[in-house]
Amino acid sequence: MNAQSSYTQGPITLLQGDITALDTDAIVNPSNTSLYLGAGVSGAIRAKGGDEIQTEMDKLGGCEVGGAKATGAGKLKARYVIHAVGPRMGEGDEDAKLKNATVESMKRASELGLMSIAFPAISTGIFGYPVDRCAKVMIGAVMDLFDSGQAGGVMKVVFCLWGDEAYETFQRSLKKR
Repeated sequence: MNAQSSYTQGPITLLQGDITALDTDAIVNPSNTSLYLGAGVSGAIRAKGGDEIQTEMDKLGGCEVGGAKATGAGKLKARYVIHAVGPRMGEGDEDAKLKNATVESMKRASELGLMSIAFPAISTGIFGYPVDRCAKVMIGAVMDLFDSGQAGGVMKVVFCLWGDEAYETFQRSLKKR
């Protein structure tokens, strides 16, 4: 994997690499409804950001699918972690739930007065959501917010992707917009 791959179109930048290393105002954790930092991106956030993130998450009382809640970022370069709960494939209405999780994450960033946010490909790991659908839904949701003037103070959105396939899929989707 080439961690130097990047592509920018308008307010969106695609990067290939480790989301926990980014210095955006917030990074998004693809979470579960219990807001527990388990494996994958969540595990990397806990390992690099410290247990204080989970301690703060425990006080939030969970989060519904399609929702998002924010905590501090512990030892990460980012100032905040926004915990977005995406859908599990097969639970029904997955596209709408993923769009909602993306929009709610942008709302949390705006409410906190943040100018930049980084997303992973939410729900594409153990939740089984197809990467191509994820790219279309998430990029579409973010672009719709910018196009309608509803992105708040957020000026830059980064999609930080792990692996060549995810990066190339998001790049194709962004170029189609």
